[in-house]
Amino acid sequence: MSRKLVIQQFLTLDGVMQAPGAKDEDTRNGFAFGGWQIPFFDESIVEFILTRYAATDTLLFGRLTYETFAAYWPNETDPNNPFAAAMNNFTKYVVTSQPIDLSWKTSYRIEGNIVQEIAKLKAQPGKDITVLGSGVLSQTLISHGLVDEYALMVAPLVLGTGTRLFRDGIPRQALTLASATTSKTGVALLTYRSKPGTVEE
Repeated sequence: MSRKLVIQQFLTLDGVMQAPGAKDEDTRNGFAFGGWQIPFFDESIVEFILTRYAATDTLLFGRLTYETFAAYWPNETDPNNPFAAAMNNFTKYVVTSQPIDLSWKTSYRIEGNIVQEIAKLKAQPGKDITVLGSGVLSQTLISHGLVDEYALMVAPLVLGTGTRLFRDGIPRQALTLASATTSKTGVALLTYRSKPGTVEE
């Protein structure tokens, strides 16, 4: 049985995924609301993420998200940071055809036929593969029916602008709600599972 590929993402209520963590994280197309998820972050979200990480041994990135994470996490040595050890010890794959620094521990490049290579990765033994950020890559995975689960943290916020996870033109597909809770700050913590064979290419 293939291991699951899971997209884990912070979203606004109108579906924006761009730059949740820092003001200057991603200012493409003039996006001025970086860091929008910070006021909503609480212990419920930490628990949601750590539960996902406990089922994961591999991270999958697009180039921009990988470079953002690789610039930060190798330097995070605070023993009280609940995410640092996991982020630095996971196996990491980055999808890119451009030259890239892969010095972040256990990092590897995926190139060539991305769909075939990721399908091969899913077929290998191991825990889940989790995608963080990586909007362009996510569109490819969604469009080719490679996503098994979505772990979404939906903030009670509408921005009206920004890059969305589910964009116009992606295939229609059916999902099953596997779990739903709410943080004290009003963030909906949602897990959806894909129904096999429902992606309309």
